[in-house]
Amino acid sequence: MTKHITIIGAGWLGLPLSHHLSDSCRVFASKTTPAGADALKLEGIRSFCFDFEQSEHPLAETLTAQNAEIVIGCFPPGFRQNKQDEYAHYWRYLIEQCKIVQVKKLVMISTTGVYPSHPGIMTEQDASLMLAQANADFSESARILLTAEQHVIDSGLDYAILRFSGLIGPKRHPARFVPRLKQVSSLAPANMLHLDDAIGSIRYILEQELSGIFNVTTPQTVSKAEFYQAALDSVSSEADLPPVVAQEDKRISSDKLRHCGYQFHYQNTLDTLRYL
Repeated sequence: MTKHITIIGAGWLGLPLSHHLSDSCRVFASKTTPAGADALKLEGIRSFCFDFEQSEHPLAETLTAQNAEIVIGCFPPGFRQNKQDEYAHYWRYLIEQCKIVQVKKLVMISTTGVYPSHPGIMTEQDASLMLAQANADFSESARILLTAEQHVIDSGLDYAILRFSGLIGPKRHPARFVPRLKQVSSLAPANMLHLDDAIGSIRYILEQELSGIFNVTTPQTVSKAEFYQAALDSVSSEADLPPVVAQEDKRISSDKLRHCGYQFHYQNTLDTLRYL
């Protein structure tokens, strides 16, 4: 039976995800403007216009019309646009609408930004709203993200929360990030995730009907200093790295997802640079 999937947010990740899932599922994807929705239609994607702030009709009406069984929330927290305060509210609204329609599964695309700022291996149990409220190592951004996650956890819906590491891929080459970096560490791991594995992990979660929280990050990595130098070298850039420091930081573990059977396309972050 064909799955009916609705993707909220057809951006850098949501758009190729829509294309990828459309080969075996009936997929609808949203954009925040009519022009954006029309552009998706030209690419052969069933699209609709939806904006959390300017929606004319309850989302539940649209989900009902689409016979949505699975809803994937694929929108960023908006920290750069100073919209982070709305992020948890958006998720609470999305959950309410999904419950009205009684969707079978809600998938949240989250981030490893939920973890505290101290060295060590981070597994899924090392970040939660309860931990963040009592630990100064968690940033305010992490608390906002974890508040949104907690809404999903408490929703009563079958859910999967995927915590993605730094996303790289087409139009997101890590060499472009270097000018924004104030420093890079020779001791801090580069926790990165290629678009292929971002999409692959979502598909695997749906196919295997997995539930819970999962870190999604390339299994093996190198230091940030080595990774970003390799990224510059891969595009023959003569730019210099920012100051290199010897400051330890967290390494994200993807062991849980791998133990569930997912096989990453790229085993090492250096391998990803060959396919950008």
